[in-house]
This record gives sequence, structure tokens and C-alpha cells, in this order.
Amino acid sequence: MASNRGATSLKCRRAKNPMRDFDRLPADLRHWVAGAMLPWRAATVQTAYEKAMARTGDSKRALEELDALQARLVAKDAGRIWGEAYPAAKI
Repeated sequence: MASNRGATSLKCRRAKNPMRDFDRLPADLRHWVAGAMLPWRAATVQTAYEKAMARTGDSKRALEELDALQARLVAKDAGRIWGEAYPAAKI
């Protein structure tokens, strides 16, 4: 069966009850996941968020760290999926 992950290097793990796990996330983190570019598992994003919160002590800055982490993961896969020349004009 095809998945909605697409061509990504993300590891595939199944949660026993993904909706329950998602519902248990803090509201600001649920909102972030809902708009995320990658299919984050609730446990994975919770761990990353907790580490960012420990470093920053601020929810907004922790979410900014998650944005940066997600951007790095997307950039890592972009070359593998679309070729090293993608995007044509790197900033």
C-alpha cells in the first residue's frame, strides 16, 4: 500500500493510536504540526519540542527551532529527490 510520506528518507514507524497521541500534544505544538511540511509523528515532534524548550525556555523560540530542524530535513531530502542542482538559485 502506498503511503503519504512520498519520497523521503524519514523512517517509517507506526503509532498505536496516532490521533490520541496528537491530541495529547500541547495546543501550540498541535497547531505547528498541522501546518508542518513533513509527516511528523507525535512522539518524535514532542521529543524535539521538549529538547528545544529545555534549550530556549520559551515556546515561541522552541517552535522556531522546530522550523529550522524541519528546514534542514527538507533540504537534506531535496538533493536526493530532485538532484543536487535543486533549487537552481540557492540563497
